[in-house]
Amino acid sequence: MAATVDPPRTQTPTPASAPDEPGLERAAEQAESRRGFLIGLPSLLYLVVLFALPLVIVVVYSFATRSRTGRTILADWNLSSYARLFDPLVLEIGLRSLWLALLTTVISLVVGYPFAYYLATRSPRVRGVLLVLVMIPFWSNFLIRTYAWRVILGRDGPFVRFLEPILGTEGQLLFTPFAVVVGLVYGYLPFMILPLYATLERLDFSLVEAARDLHATGWQAFWRVTWPLSRPGVVAGSILVFIPSFGAYVTPEILGGGRTTMIGSYVVRQFLSARDWPFGSALSVAILAVMLVAAVVYFRTRDREA
Repeated sequence: MAATVDPPRTQTPTPASAPDEPGLERAAEQAESRRGFLIGLPSLLYLVVLFALPLVIVVVYSFATRSRTGRTILADWNLSSYARLFDPLVLEIGLRSLWLALLTTVISLVVGYPFAYYLATRSPRVRGVLLVLVMIPFWSNFLIRTYAWRVILGRDGPFVRFLEPILGTEGQLLFTPFAVVVGLVYGYLPFMILPLYATLERLDFSLVEAARDLHATGWQAFWRVTWPLSRPGVVAGSILVFIPSFGAYVTPEILGGGRTTMIGSYVVRQFLSARDWPFGSALSVAILAVMLVAAVVYFRTRDREA
C-alpha cells in the first residue's frame, strides 16, 4: 500500500498585536478632561478673581492690626480681632441676627409651603401664571422695593392707619424688628417657594391616595407621605432664606435704622465709619463660617435623603 503524504500546511501570518484598549480609553479620558478644563476655564478664572482672591484678602486682613490713625498694619499678625468677636455688643448683635434670620426662615416656610403645594397641584396654565407672579418681584430693584416697604410701614402708611383704631394709640412699625422681619420675608420668600415647588411638582401623589385608601386621615397622609418626600425642598429653601437673611444689610439698614442693627450693618460700619478693617474682616470670616455650616448641613441632608 502506497504511503499517503499529507499536503504541506501553509503558515497563516500571525496578526499584529491588538491595540492597547486600556491605553486608548485612558487617552480619550485625558483628552475629554482637557477639553472640559478649557471649556470651564473662563468660569474658573471668574471664580478665582472675583471670589477666591477677595476671600483670601479678607482672611489676611483679619489677622492684621489697626493703628491709632486707622491704618491697617499687615506686618504684625495677631488674633486680637477674633478675640473681639466675644465682646458683649458683638454677641448681642450676632444673636439678634441669628434670631431674626431663623424667624424669617420659619415664617417663609409657613407661608411658602401651602402656596408651593397649591402651585404644584394646579393645571399647567394656572401654574405658569402663578410662577410669573412669584418671580415678578425680581423684575424690579431690591432697593426700590425695600424703600416701598418703608412708606407702607411708616407713620402715615396703611398698616399704622389700620392698627390705630384697634390699638387706640399711634403705633410705630418702622425701625422695629417687626419691620425688618417683614422686609426680609418679602425679599426672600421666592427663594423658599421655588425649591419647594420643584420638589412637590415631582412628588407622586398616588402615594398620598394610597395612604388615604389605607384609612389615613389627611393630616396623617401629609406627615407620613408628603412631608418626608418634600423635605429636600424644605431644607434647600430654608438654607436659601437663612443665609442671606443672616448677613442682610439693605433691609435692616432701611427698615430697622439704628434701633435694629444686624451683623451685616455692623460689618459695613467697621469698614466705612470706624475704619477698623481687621475687625471688619474677622466679622466677615465669622459670618462666612456660619453660612458654611448651614451649607454643610444642607448638603449632608440632601445626600441622606437621596
